[in-house]
Amino acid sequence: MDEIRIGTRGSRLALAQAQMVADMLKSHNPATTVELVSIRTAGDVMPPERRRNADGKTAFTKEIEESLLRGDIDLAVHSAKDIPSEMDGRLLLAATPPRGDHRDALVSRLAFEELPRGARIGTSSVRRRAQLLRLRRDIEVVEVHGNVETRIGKVGRGGLDGVVLAAAGLARIGLEGSVTRYFEVGEMVPAPCQGIIAVEARRGDSKSISAAVKIDDAVTHKALVCERAFSSALGGDCYVPIGAYAEVKGGRIELTGLVASPDGREVHVRKMGPGEDPVELGERLARALIEEGAGRVMEAARG
Repeated sequence: MDEIRIGTRGSRLALAQAQMVADMLKSHNPATTVELVSIRTAGDVMPPERRRNADGKTAFTKEIEESLLRGDIDLAVHSAKDIPSEMDGRLLLAATPPRGDHRDALVSRLAFEELPRGARIGTSSVRRRAQLLRLRRDIEVVEVHGNVETRIGKVGRGGLDGVVLAAAGLARIGLEGSVTRYFEVGEMVPAPCQGIIAVEARRGDSKSISAAVKIDDAVTHKALVCERAFSSALGGDCYVPIGAYAEVKGGRIELTGLVASPDGREVHVRKMGPGEDPVELGERLARALIEEGAGRVMEAARG
């Protein structure tokens, strides 16, 4: 009987995603025993302001990856958008199961168009902030942190009129019924790799890798590579509003990319493709946006 230990954060959403991976692994090999190992990361315990000043892109992955490298776990499950552009060379992305809903979703007291002037919408994302203000300059965007349930709990009694969250995360913990509005890509470009679950393994661990690749979805993996190439070419970080969404049809890719100022007053968004090479397309779109002024916007945001 095979045994696989999966490392994950301990939040309700992270555990739900890890359980999805466990169920898929067992569907390919019913004799497999899967254990979920909950690991507390720096991002789970440090205040948001410290997380921004630290290496925010590893805040939710570092401790899990260290456990994987030590051999305490066999596979790691992350939200793909949390994985830094530059991975440890001893690790690899072994699988990306089929992508969930890539869109952003609003949970609110009223429909988005019906929210009054000055309505307070919560988010921790500079990308969502910029695009919310682009859609409605009369609302107030408030910084809010915590797990999904904590954020939703601040709507109404917590002084917020709404919060914007990832649609896939809400669906994975059974809260899609609370959504009052889904934002399409033309309204709000999602974060690179939003809705994608990434399964990470140690290089050379053929047993774990061979188990993981069975649940890999080629279309999702191609989209992930394209969106990560775009973000990496821009030097994406948590300070700059960057969005990307790759749509794969028949092996060819169309990529929508966005760079915006944090206040949403300057937005560079373009769709490019179809193309076949995900890395080439991602890097080409990044260069095109930089040439039209996105580079200046990014420098100002980081400053």
